[in-house]
Amino acid sequence: MKTIGLLVAALVVLSGQTPSSAPASGAMPAVASQGTGTGTTTIQILGPAKDGGLMVSGSDFWWNTVRARATNTCEVYASGSVSCSQAPYAISPIQLTIFPMLGASYFSGLSGGSHATWKHNTKVYAAIIPGTAGLASTPTTWTGVMNMQGKGPDNKSGTVVLVQVTGKLEQQGGHYLGLDIKSGIAYDMTAKVPVFVSETRRHLPQTNVNVQMVQLHLIKGSANSP
Repeated sequence: MKTIGLLVAALVVLSGQTPSSAPASGAMPAVASQGTGTGTTTIQILGPAKDGGLMVSGSDFWWNTVRARATNTCEVYASGSVSCSQAPYAISPIQLTIFPMLGASYFSGLSGGSHATWKHNTKVYAAIIPGTAGLASTPTTWTGVMNMQGKGPDNKSGTVVLVQVTGKLEQQGGHYLGLDIKSGIAYDMTAKVPVFVSETRRHLPQTNVNVQMVQLHLIKGSANSP
């Protein structure tokens, strides 16, 4: 079982503005280690599913709390689509950001070079918890397209490539809800994992609190069995 530890630099709900989704030039922000909106997320790679996807679980542990939130277990497909078909059918805002990036071919476009462009048709089936325009414990289907753009190596390492993502998820079933997504990612070509992510999601239709930002920084990764 492979365990990936992620330090959450910020999870902020904003109104009326969209923060930058850098890194665009290799300058990655410092990571906060404490304070409201910070914490850690532990992701476990559980192994392949029968239909070819990858089973993963995630547990969020927030700063100044005594226990982690409930663990969510979902299937991630090669293109980054996600299906959370096990109770509680949930996915947290942090997991909504990182789970798709664990898909086997999510960064495959980089095989064409560090400035390549590619796209993924994507689907999320999950109960997206409040804060991402969903209803807790009620899974729904969201579909969309993610447009990927390689931005070349970072300024410090020859193994890390910067990638920018723009896309949109639309909730199916007549709810008329959507998420405009912009991400800046630093992806380690050797370890095959993102080491830094800054993602903003603008909720549609707009409300008085309509923009959410999630920042993640890899602090530990292990491929060893426990």
